[in-house]
Amino acid sequence: MCSVPSFPFNQHIMPKTAAASNTRYDAGQILVLKGLEAVRKRPGMYIGSTSSRGLHHLAYEVVDNSIDEALAGHATKISVVIHADDSITVADNGRGIPVDLHPTEKIPGLELAMTVLHAGGKFDKSMYKVSGGLHGVGVSVVNALSEQLKVWVKRGGKEYYMDFVRGKTRTRLTIAGKTGANDSGTKVWFKPDPEIFTELRFDYATIANRLRELSFLNKGVEIRLGDEREGQEKQETFMARGGLREMVQFLNSSKKPLHTEIVYIDTQRDDIGIELAFQYNDGYNENVFSFVNNVNTHEGGTHLTGFKAALTRTINAYATKSSAQLKKADFTLSGDDVREGLTAVLSVKVNEPQFEGQTKTKLGNSEVEGAVKSVVNEMLGAYLEEHPRVANIVIEKAVSAARAREAARKARDLTRKKSALDVGNLPGKLADCSLSDPSLCEIYLVEGDSAGGSAKQGRNRAFQAILPLRGKILNVERARIDKVLSNEEIRTIITAIGAGIKEEFSIENVRYHKCILMTDADVDGAHIRTLLLTFFFRQMPELIEAGYVYIAQPPLYRVAKGKEEYYAYDEKEREEYVARLGNGDGKSSLNIQRYKGLGEMNPLQLWNTTMDPETRTILKVTMEDAVLADATFQMLMGDEVEPRRQFIEENAKFAGNLDI
Repeated sequence: MCSVPSFPFNQHIMPKTAAASNTRYDAGQILVLKGLEAVRKRPGMYIGSTSSRGLHHLAYEVVDNSIDEALAGHATKISVVIHADDSITVADNGRGIPVDLHPTEKIPGLELAMTVLHAGGKFDKSMYKVSGGLHGVGVSVVNALSEQLKVWVKRGGKEYYMDFVRGKTRTRLTIAGKTGANDSGTKVWFKPDPEIFTELRFDYATIANRLRELSFLNKGVEIRLGDEREGQEKQETFMARGGLREMVQFLNSSKKPLHTEIVYIDTQRDDIGIELAFQYNDGYNENVFSFVNNVNTHEGGTHLTGFKAALTRTINAYATKSSAQLKKADFTLSGDDVREGLTAVLSVKVNEPQFEGQTKTKLGNSEVEGAVKSVVNEMLGAYLEEHPRVANIVIEKAVSAARAREAARKARDLTRKKSALDVGNLPGKLADCSLSDPSLCEIYLVEGDSAGGSAKQGRNRAFQAILPLRGKILNVERARIDKVLSNEEIRTIITAIGAGIKEEFSIENVRYHKCILMTDADVDGAHIRTLLLTFFFRQMPELIEAGYVYIAQPPLYRVAKGKEEYYAYDEKEREEYVARLGNGDGKSSLNIQRYKGLGEMNPLQLWNTTMDPETRTILKVTMEDAVLADATFQMLMGDEVEPRRQFIEENAKFAGNLDI
C-alpha cells in the first residue's frame, strides 16, 4: 500500500470566488437516480472499455467532480498525484461532499455519492447551475471499479473519512480530526481493480493533456499534477489566467500566426456563458474546437453552428463594405473560405444542456445558437471596425481561399465524373472486389506496384480490393485544397473510397468499411503511412471517427528450418522461434530472413501473414483527443522545423528498425 500524501492546500487556503452560491448544500440536495449493481458486471457500458482508455476515464471522473466545484465558484485549486503503485489521489479545496444524513436514504451524503450510481448534487440545479457530468458516470463507478478507494472530506471544522473495497463500504463515516473553520475540500484516493482492467498503468502525458485542457477551459483554476513513480518523477502546474486565449496560443505554437493579437470574447447572453478565442495562421486547415460545460463536443452542435454562421456573415459584411478585392469579385466568401487557417476554441456554459444521443458530443439546445450568433455578430463586427489591419489580413486570406476553392471545384468535378470502376484508367490501378456491401468490403492501400501485384494475386477477390500507390503522396498539411485535388494519387484514393472529401464527405457513401494502409516495415514505409494518415485526418476525419481506418502489420522476419517456417513481428518473437527451431544448435542451420519490403513476400506469404482475416493482425486507428491529434500532425507534418527537431531529439531513443 502506498502512503497517501497529506491533504494539500492546508497551509494557505485561497479565497473562494465571489460569485460562489450561498445556497444550502447538504445531503438533501443529493438526488438518487439508480443503483450500482451492474457496473462491475459490465464495466464497458459505463467507462467505454477496460483497457487504457477506461482506466484513464476513472481519473477524469474524479477530476470532473472537482472541476464542477470550480465551475460553481467554490474551488480554486485541484491536485492530482500518480503514486508509485499507479494509484491516484485527486484533491480540491471546494466545499467538501456533504456528510449529513440524506433525508430519504438515511445514510450519509458521502456514502450515497460513493455507492449509488448517478447520486450527486449536480442533478439539483440549485447546487450546480452548470455541470459537465450529467452524462458522466460519476465517482460511484470509480468506487465500484477500484480495488480500494479512500475519501477524506473537510467540512464544518472537521475532517471525515470513509473507505471502500470494490464499491462496498468497509469503514463507515468517521471523524478523523479537526480542521480550521474555513478549511474545506474533498480528497479521493483510489487504486483500479486488476480483476477489471487489462491495463493498470496510467500514462502521465495522457492525464497531463486532459488537465491542461481543463485549465484552459476554467481560467484561474490551478491544477497540479505529480508523478511519484520511480524513474519518472515530475510535477507540473497548469493555470491559464487568459483562459481560451492561452489555448489558442498553445494550439498555434507550431504555426505562423498572421496577426499577433488573439481575438477574444468572454460574455454572458441569455444566461449562457460564451467564451471564444481565435487567431488565423498561414496554414490551410481549419482547426475549430467546441466545448459545452468542459465537455469536448466532437460533433459540434448548435453553439458551433451559431459561431460559424456569424463568422461568415460578419466577415462578408465587413469585406463587402471595406475590401476593394471583394467589391470587384463576382463571388461572396463561403464558410470554408473564412475558416481557412483558423484556429478557434468556443466554450459555452449552459444550465440545462441537451446532448444528442448518450455520447455527449453534439449540443442540441436551439437557444444557444441564437445567443452565440448574436454575440459574435455584435462583438466581432465591432472588433473588425476597431482593428482594420487584422480585418484586412483575414479578408485577404479568405479571398485567396475563395479563388483556390474555385480551382478546387473544377478538380473535384473532374474527380466526380470518374466512378470507382474508372480508376483502372488512372496510375495505381484499383483491383476491386466483387461484393458490393460496404460492411463486408475492405480496401488495401498498398505501397508500390510490386507489393500491389502480390496483394492482387494473394487476396480474396470477393471482399478485398487492392489499390497500389506509387511513391509518396502529397503532404496535405502544407497544401491548399486545389493542390490536394490536383494530385493524381490522392484523386485515385478519393474516387476509390467514393465518399468525397471535406464538407462534401458523406459516410453513407463509403464503399469499404475497412481502409487498410499496408506499407513496408522500414523508414520510407512509416513516412508513407504518416502521409496517408495526415490525408485522412485532414480531409476525411469522419472515416477515422467511424473506425474505418486500419494499419496492416506485416511480419519483420521469417524463421525457417526445412519445411517448418514461422513469421515474427518483432525481435523477441524472432528469438523465440530461433530457440524453438534451433534445438540448441544455434542459428547455423536456420534460414532467417528480414523483410524490408512487402514485395519480398510471394502472394501466398502475403495472404497468410498480412491479409487473411483468420491469421492477420491489423491496428484500428482511433482518435481519443482531437486537440492533441491536431497539434501532433501540425508538429510532424507542418512547415515549422523547430518543434519537429525537438520531438526527434526527445524521442530518438525509442526508434527501432532504422535502415542505416
